[in-house]
Amino acid sequence: MSRLAATFEALAESGRKALIPFITAGDPKPDFTLPMMHAMVEAGVDVIELGIPFSDPMADGPVIQRASERALEHKMSLRRTLTIVSEFRRTNQHTPVVLMGYVNPIEAMGYEDFANAAQRADIDGVLTVDLPPEEAEECSILLKARGIDPIFLLAPNSSDERIKKMDTVGSGYLYYVSLKGVTGAGHLDVVDVENKLNQIRGNTGLPVAIGFGVKDAQTAKTVAGLGDGVVVGSALISKIEANLDDQERAKQDIIELLTSMRQAMDSV
Repeated sequence: MSRLAATFEALAESGRKALIPFITAGDPKPDFTLPMMHAMVEAGVDVIELGIPFSDPMADGPVIQRASERALEHKMSLRRTLTIVSEFRRTNQHTPVVLMGYVNPIEAMGYEDFANAAQRADIDGVLTVDLPPEEAEECSILLKARGIDPIFLLAPNSSDERIKKMDTVGSGYLYYVSLKGVTGAGHLDVVDVENKLNQIRGNTGLPVAIGFGVKDAQTAKTVAGLGDGVVVGSALISKIEANLDDQERAKQDIIELLTSMRQAMDSV
């Protein structure tokens, strides 16, 4: 059983939902990411999504786009991101880490070389935003052979057929994008999300994490009542952006937000 599968199984047995923060590797500076990862674990997160900086993050809103720009200014790359995870694993072997990004850096490295490097870094999952399941089988086979879960994005208009395809090609969990548009935009429609989750669960047995639009403890609590996990990204990166000259303040603000989310989610 993969680390991700074990985590979701343990959470389900205890009646809790996964809190999954997203930050961009190397934002605002490379030396911020590793201690931030450890601090988030202390705050009660269950899985960490670590963004691979990319020059054209088309699915991301302006907040995460600027995070990529800041990281790239400091020469952050896919290989350096993997190095950070390797360092994280020196003292944490239990928290799943999912790489989230775009296919170009992976293709530049080569699918097999990437899969080998991800295995060496002890990565648990890979979510490639612009690699749909219909085109992902080569990469997915390589990842699964190394115990790494390929994770896919579900949209509000995903069909039954597409959900089943993601269930076949993917593993670990599915990430439901609860809003149309880019990250950090709009407001959740709880009824729409609940209706979609019913459709999704009719076509997959994988856990479903919900992201896009999770901004505060109340939103996290609401989403936790619908899915198996809650993903928060832009709200965290906004804390970094508001404190570019004070990394310690940024870290504390992120911890305070995640702690409040954890407490709210556990009250569901």
